[in-house]
Amino acid sequence: MSIGPYGRPTAAPGNDPQEFAALCRSSPWRWNTIRFTLQWLLPASDRDATGAPIRDSSMGAKQDRVPWPIRAWVRRPKDLRVETLDGHPLYTSTDIGTSLQDFYVASRPDSWLLPPSLVAPVYRRSGLVERRPEAAYGDPVFGGGRWQAVLDPVEMVGPKPVAPYLAAQQLPAAISDVRVLHDDAGRTVRTATVTPRITYQPVEPGHPLVPAPSEVVVDDQTGICVASTVLEGPLSGAGHRLRIEAVDDYMLDDLFTPVSFNLTDVSHHVPWQVTQAPDV
Repeated sequence: MSIGPYGRPTAAPGNDPQEFAALCRSSPWRWNTIRFTLQWLLPASDRDATGAPIRDSSMGAKQDRVPWPIRAWVRRPKDLRVETLDGHPLYTSTDIGTSLQDFYVASRPDSWLLPPSLVAPVYRRSGLVERRPEAAYGDPVFGGGRWQAVLDPVEMVGPKPVAPYLAAQQLPAAISDVRVLHDDAGRTVRTATVTPRITYQPVEPGHPLVPAPSEVVVDDQTGICVASTVLEGPLSGAGHRLRIEAVDDYMLDDLFTPVSFNLTDVSHHVPWQVTQAPDV
């Protein structure tokens, strides 16, 4: 926010680094359900000219860790479904029908934290979050340790801005070259170059969203980090690509109910082996 004529505050432009930081803090209050596809990118040294993973015998066990794309449904606070792109179920997680009695009687301070949707942050004039309150943050996760940071990229900017009398170096990362663009689907996004500092602390230790100077893209509607690309170092080219397919659609409970993934498909013919009776 800047000061306009006659001392009145005016909304900051979209390319303001402080507005970008506020967008990165806003995800818990900008959506309740989401459907998306996600693919993790290997470093450029592990991909061929077309971007496909290099496949040869020298990869050894590394071959089993090639990050294939998935489709996911998330319903906050605890429900998650993950499938392959061709519809094969991989994972479900839900708290439907789960008692919280043991959780609430546990002698831990976090037992009494409310979900972010039930507490109010401090907003900027633009409607983005200036300061996050203490709450039970965290979305259901699957796979890599950066999953949570992708859905809620607050680790890049911290839960609140640094006080004016403190050095800016206390921020987790330096943010520069902020731009407002539209992606291939027409969604408004904000891109920036994010350079982690020594104070950078990833949500999942050892799995930072920006391990080195990186270009990141954050969706303007949801506050989700929809793309990241490491620009320097041995991990150059690594990152992720997330494509949002639906926001705040109604999702049935059945979508998240754990089921056996080895059920017989009754639409297919089940052959019966008939043996000939022995001659009497």
